[in-house]
Amino acid sequence: MDIKTAASLHRLRLVSAPEAVSFLLLLVCSVLKRTTEFNAVPVMGAVHGLLFVLYVLFWLDAWNRTRWSIGTAALYFVLSVLPFGGFVADRKLKREAEAAVIASRARRESAVKA
Repeated sequence: MDIKTAASLHRLRLVSAPEAVSFLLLLVCSVLKRTTEFNAVPVMGAVHGLLFVLYVLFWLDAWNRTRWSIGTAALYFVLSVLPFGGFVADRKLKREAEAAVIASRARRESAVKA
């Protein structure tokens, strides 16, 4: 895995958890708006909207660089619209990045031995 691919996966990981938190907070704010006088939906909506747009942009970049299959790319997109999906995406992306680093080290060691 080259440095640009690793960076794109890292950016996607960095935004996945905050996007999930903002989605959950937006849901809470929506309930509070209908049950109390508290209305933070406009603010949380804007924050979540920005984070979601960033997630989609970083997802497209990661998909382009990693050459994910349609199924894998669709999974990461679907996880972005589920309430706890961003946390799952973060864990899966962490495992994928760790596996790529291990594979890269193994290729480098085999090239050095040859």
